[in-house]
Amino acid sequence: MVPWKAAWSTALYGPHGFYRGDTGPAGHFTTSSHGPLGAVLAEALGVLADREGATHVVDVGCGRGELLVHLHSARPDLRLTGVDVVERPSGLPGAISWLSAPGGATLPDALVDLEDALVVAHEWLDVVPCTIAEVVGPGRLALVLVDPVTGVETPAAEGPADEDLAWCARHWPVEDRAVGSRVEVGLARDRAWADLASRVRRGTMLAVDYGHTRDARPAGGTLTAYRAGRIVDAVPDGSCDLTAHVAVDSLEHDELTTQRDALRSLGIDTRPPAPDLASSDPSAYLAGLVRSSAAAALTEEHGLGRFRWVYRRIDAA
Repeated sequence: MVPWKAAWSTALYGPHGFYRGDTGPAGHFTTSSHGPLGAVLAEALGVLADREGATHVVDVGCGRGELLVHLHSARPDLRLTGVDVVERPSGLPGAISWLSAPGGATLPDALVDLEDALVVAHEWLDVVPCTIAEVVGPGRLALVLVDPVTGVETPAAEGPADEDLAWCARHWPVEDRAVGSRVEVGLARDRAWADLASRVRRGTMLAVDYGHTRDARPAGGTLTAYRAGRIVDAVPDGSCDLTAHVAVDSLEHDELTTQRDALRSLGIDTRPPAPDLASSDPSAYLAGLVRSSAAAALTEEHGLGRFRWVYRRIDAA
């Protein structure tokens, strides 16, 4: 039995970790960066880059560069850099730069001194492994241990480290939580976000993730596993994705909103094309339907529209 944070890290980023597989995340699930959704999201990020005065877009935790390919197609004038745990994917357009990272919260040494940059962490922080703890008595937490082969869990005799307990006291207090309640300690995510910020001299950081705030922390936690498009048992054996929602309000930020509101503010329109276009230009009509359907999916208030967008703006000068 080992602490969940350690087992999670090995399962995703170890030598045989899930994210090092040949197919990449896209082989198991679709995110907003893939397919028609990715094309609309790239359109919005291009508008955001202009609004923020950015000429360089950095995608941290970019999978196999799917969103960057969409951005390159829509905005070839932007400088683009992808960061992920694998080597540069074959077939990626030559104009897209690539940095390989160790994985999780650890970023590549070469990712420094970013200027006029829009740094996008799209579904990155939810896969930065964090401490999992359980309420075992009034106001008392124990680490949750897991068997990396079976996924069987047990509370440890000891509690989380003092720094994790301090984070909980500030952001996820447990005094009134029922025994058996879970806590996903966000300190590792806060530190990863701060490390990313330290690499920006001037620019805007954007984290996009499923998340929650202090007034609505999930009692049972959110640790979930995915394989081949399905939710499966959370077993840290490298065979599945492992993700937990982000305590977005604990991240240092200037603005916190939903994807639904953010995309609307960036001009993403969900209206279908005019019906008469179907007869005058059928191809354009079909393309318009695909785009409007993708925009609707990205902004659906009970679906992807619930994603949180966290902005932080930095000017070292």
